[in-house]
Amino acid sequence: MTEASVTPAATAAIADRLIAALDGATTVAPMSATDASFDVDAAYAVLREIERRRVAGGWRRVGRKIGFTNRTIWPRYGVYRPMWASMWSHTVTRAPTGRATLALGGFVQPRIEPEVVFGLKSPLPLTDDPLAMLEAVEWVAAGFEVVQSLFADWKFTAADCTAACGLHGALVVGKPQPVTATNRDALAACLSTFELTLVRDGTVVDRGVGANVLDSPVHALVHLARLLADQPASLPVGAGEIVTTGTVTDAWPVAAGTTWTADYGQLGLQPIELAFTAGPGVR
Repeated sequence: MTEASVTPAATAAIADRLIAALDGATTVAPMSATDASFDVDAAYAVLREIERRRVAGGWRRVGRKIGFTNRTIWPRYGVYRPMWASMWSHTVTRAPTGRATLALGGFVQPRIEPEVVFGLKSPLPLTDDPLAMLEAVEWVAAGFEVVQSLFADWKFTAADCTAACGLHGALVVGKPQPVTATNRDALAACLSTFELTLVRDGTVVDRGVGANVLDSPVHALVHLARLLADQPASLPVGAGEIVTTGTVTDAWPVAAGTTWTADYGQLGLQPIELAFTAGPGVR
């Protein structure tokens, strides 16, 4: 299936279903379960329709998330390619002091992902050189993305989760660390080698390395720039946007009453302490 073969009526109908599920915090059947031809090209057409409606409804785009960049978890979920989706002013929370609280009421089957987040000072260049890519970056920070699955038991295809806003629920961003000409070389090297430790209520639950994320989180930016260049109907990433680059560990289920932190090892980012509560959450 190509984007050109997806009828506007079919795209609109799928967008209707997904928006209703997102806004109502409910599950839906995967599109691929009823239409085996539903593929990633069709999914991006649906994603653009959802985002068009969100913008028309007053939502403000502040950045992009890149999902499924961690190759170690591809077999677990049956998804073997990264994807992107927009993030919004009300789904992104800054935590410059290193502490934040998030209510879970608005999420569907939420999980937490420790990620590396970049703030951009210029558009992403089309380059494979990590140092050249980092020249577009103003700062780097620790981040927790809360992802959610509208599909029961986290069973879906790459097309399903691409259309469902890349599974994005919320992002909490820690204290920014400036990227400068002085630290750029060391940062580029450390992004692929640093070790991350994920902790829940004082107990280590997972570990990962920067290389899990397409060999380095900065390579996720390279992938995003090239992916968007091949999607002329999609907006390129611009100056001032926030980009979160995908989980360094597996994604872990979260519940109200738990508190999570992540140690970024030699990368030296200030960690976030994120506590989850019950009650209304992000919509």
